[in-house]
Amino acid sequence: MKLGNAEWTWGARTYIMGIINVTPDSFSADGLVAPEGDHIAAALAQAQRFANQGADMLDVGGESTRPGAAPVTHEEELRRVVPVVAALARTQSLPISVDTYHAKVAEAALDAGAHLINDIWGLRTPEGGWNDALAELVADRGVPIVLMHNRRAQPSVGALGGHYQDITYADLLGEVIAGLRERVAYAQARGIPHERIIVDPGIGFGKTPAQNLELVRRMIELRAIRLPLLIGASRKSFIGLPLGLPPHERDEGTAAITALAVAAGADIVRVHNVQMNLRAARVADAVWRR
Repeated sequence: MKLGNAEWTWGARTYIMGIINVTPDSFSADGLVAPEGDHIAAALAQAQRFANQGADMLDVGGESTRPGAAPVTHEEELRRVVPVVAALARTQSLPISVDTYHAKVAEAALDAGAHLINDIWGLRTPEGGWNDALAELVADRGVPIVLMHNRRAQPSVGALGGHYQDITYADLLGEVIAGLRERVAYAQARGIPHERIIVDPGIGFGKTPAQNLELVRRMIELRAIRLPLLIGASRKSFIGLPLGLPPHERDEGTAAITALAVAAGADIVRVHNVQMNLRAARVADAVWRR
């Protein structure tokens, strides 16, 4: 897969996607937007640190997706994201992903230099319809897209952060795989070729902590989709709950999930702590990839 100036070969090693949150309310307390701060300079500094540590891609997001987060307007998301993407495109050689499900934001980000769209709703809308505008944009621009499995659910927010509750699946992995296949079929019908699609099972999205753990245990079943697999578990509540730790103290737990993801065949891990997870992935690669 062509991403920016790089050609990514699936199966050879695990790629590391470093998270750049340009939000004031990220669950992991790493958001770079503050009333008095220069979020562009902060994002550039974080990107350079990630590049020095060996990241393969940067993922820029301007709307918090934590359980219970308030939505932001398109205008605010544009204000947060587009200047950062433009600055990164001028100063970094790494491919840039933009975490959005809004076609207007995606279009402006691609114009500013982004290379990939990371859609947490997988070309669905939060209300349950299909996101025709975003599908058309991605098809027309010829860029890759990450399609995530997601489901609307009631959030629960406690001392250790938010998670979802009262969600039932008759067969968790079967329904996740079916949902991803449905999204892939829609994307292809709208002109996005198979070779430009990456799938994400949506750990932490529309699933309870117990269901997230089950998803990790059964991750290898996702190979049935036969598409590149992205895993985004970094610092999430299902890691913090067994440890009794807040988000910023969950990096070791995240590294454990990274190693398990590599063993299950993950191609990309999306993480806050690039250095720690890259090291975990390299050891896991040495064990599992031949």
